Amino acid sequence: MKKLISLLLSLLLCVNLCGCGEGAVTTGEGLSIVTTLFPAYDFARVIGGERVQVTLLVPPGSELHSFEPTAKDMLRVHSAALFFCNGGESEAWVEEILESGENIRALSMLDCVEALEEEVKEGMQEIGEEEEAEEGPEYDEHVWTSPRNAILICEALCEELCRIDPEGERVYRENLAAYTEKLKALDGAFRETVEQGRFRTLVFADRFPVRYFVEAYGLDYFAAFPGCAEDTEPSARTVAFLIDRVREQGLPAVFYIEFSNEKMADVVCEDTGCKKLLFHSCHSISADALKNGASYLNIMSQNLEALEEALG
Repeated sequence: MKKLISLLLSLLLCVNLCGCGEGAVTTGEGLSIVTTLFPAYDFARVIGGERVQVTLLVPPGSELHSFEPTAKDMLRVHSAALFFCNGGESEAWVEEILESGENIRALSMLDCVEALEEEVKEGMQEIGEEEEAEEGPEYDEHVWTSPRNAILICEALCEELCRIDPEGERVYRENLAAYTEKLKALDGAFRETVEQGRFRTLVFADRFPVRYFVEAYGLDYFAAFPGCAEDTEPSARTVAFLIDRVREQGLPAVFYIEFSNEKMADVVCEDTGCKKLLFHSCHSISADALKNGASYLNIMSQNLEALEEALG
């Protein structure tokens, strides 16, 4: 595999194919930062400012679990000043790219925070014990869903940029300071909403990619699947369990996540009379949302409004 990747890169360089991989999005000019997910892309845009050019490899609206980098994507990574990825099982292809080159400078968001093992809670779609034992512990990769983790990630990114580009240190630190204030304000707003809410439990009739979020604010939850589950078709038993939890606690709303078919949430709502709300994990966004200026801050602000409604 390493030899094949090296050969592809050599061929690309020879014919000067220096464009983005198909579907990749690039913004800005300057120091090249290649990112895998939207949160990393957005953090890099904010902290780097006008001194950086940021590329998002995974096309907007795409599913990371099925993403495969093109030869042009690999060339982008090899020629970048910084490869800013997420890390974890969902980005297994990243390891192949990193092993194919000796001088790739990489930063993983998963390494910037205290990682939590993915949790299989009561009522979730069951995972075979044999399969689970073979795979070993799996870490929840959605670390950015906590604003406090977002601060830690941006701090690590800032330090890395200062090492790569010392002349831009003042700009990077000023950008970090301004952004940190906004993230702290967001964190405070979530904390206040939780403290004032009547409920402390969230129900996700979907996958659950926001464990870091609920841990940060002391919330309980029930969900159909763990955050990184590939399955999206629940058993009747799982749906019934979620319906019982909504009824039992008198919850006013049930959540679904972005790009969901929403069918499970619809069933729960029809049976209980509760409202269906979107909680956006920021994992990926649509092409239109990206074009219209979507950011981590405004997406999380929309989540704040949904949370206020769900907690009553």
